Amino acid sequence: MKIGCPKEIKPQEFRVGMTPDAAREAIAHGHEVFIEKNAGSGAGFTDADYIAAGARIVDTAEEVFSRSDMIVKVKEPQPVERKRLREGQVLFTYLHLAPDPDQTRDLLASGATCIAYETVTDARGGLPLLAPMSEVAGRLAPQVGAWTLQKANGGSGVLLGGVPGVAPANVVIVGGGVVGTAAARVAVGMGARVTVLDRSVPRLSYLDDIFHGKLVTQYSSAGALAELLHTADMVVGAVLIPGAAAPKLVSKAQLKQMKPGSVLVDVAIDQGGCFETSRATTHQDPIYEVDGVMHYCVANMPGAVARTSTQALGNATMPFMLALADKGWKRACAEDRHLLAGLNVHAGKLTYEAVGVALGLPSIPAAEALKG
Repeated sequence: MKIGCPKEIKPQEFRVGMTPDAAREAIAHGHEVFIEKNAGSGAGFTDADYIAAGARIVDTAEEVFSRSDMIVKVKEPQPVERKRLREGQVLFTYLHLAPDPDQTRDLLASGATCIAYETVTDARGGLPLLAPMSEVAGRLAPQVGAWTLQKANGGSGVLLGGVPGVAPANVVIVGGGVVGTAAARVAVGMGARVTVLDRSVPRLSYLDDIFHGKLVTQYSSAGALAELLHTADMVVGAVLIPGAAAPKLVSKAQLKQMKPGSVLVDVAIDQGGCFETSRATTHQDPIYEVDGVMHYCVANMPGAVARTSTQALGNATMPFMLALADKGWKRACAEDRHLLAGLNVHAGKLTYEAVGVALGLPSIPAAEALKG
């Protein structure tokens, strides 16, 4: 199969869909790999690294798209990229279709087969291609939150870990999954007073166990969160519903109950955000203020640490990418129900129910697409 990897064109996106190692593996399996010139430069990979791995460097994204049977990316295709997709081509990338009707419409019109990293599952009910980026974003959240809390950035001027004789910041993490656990690890490490909210008692028990009582676990309810907002210096939104829009956990009215200069970090912004006042921002202009509360809502947080993110994502996607290339999408999905769960669009039809529900569009079961 001919596999193509274009340079990411979304603003401030430095990651790349394939590492030189991934290209080398694909070539060892007998496939051809086309990499757009300088595609890996933002993550510290040179064209020479890809050439050494056996890949072919091409000058333009148009050439990557026109010569490839499968396109491997990081971010959802931008409007200009969506126009380059064609019927029968496979797109393997993050899509986040639920809050994005324009992208969904364009992908349906393209006739391409689109497999979303974020809805591929595993035997434990996890999301293995979202997990590495969730891990990165989770670990980043307290770092960027601590930066936002600095007075010069509009925050309340509170040091996350405090100092002897001065209390540390109160950090509330909503959601105890991969993002929440990673955020808790760094926030606890920085010396903050951390409370994690989740609706799974077994998960809370697990967190209590692994953190040896260094954080507070609390069952998540609207009342519990409302109470914690009064004293919170930082709230990390770490709630995800696979493939669907994130639930709104903090309303605009509730901001008035929060301390001036406190911070909301919305890690779920790719899925529409979990605070009512969230709107996507960029690494160049990451924060804004609403009713005295600072908001950090960068839509691709892991892009800030592009090298680590690219390597972590490449490790996770490689086996699936190789399966798609070795077997073709149809057989690969037929033999692996977890990869089949990633199928969102095929030949003009929506194949992921949660996206259809979110956008009010009809969908078919993914298994039905295999029969076509």
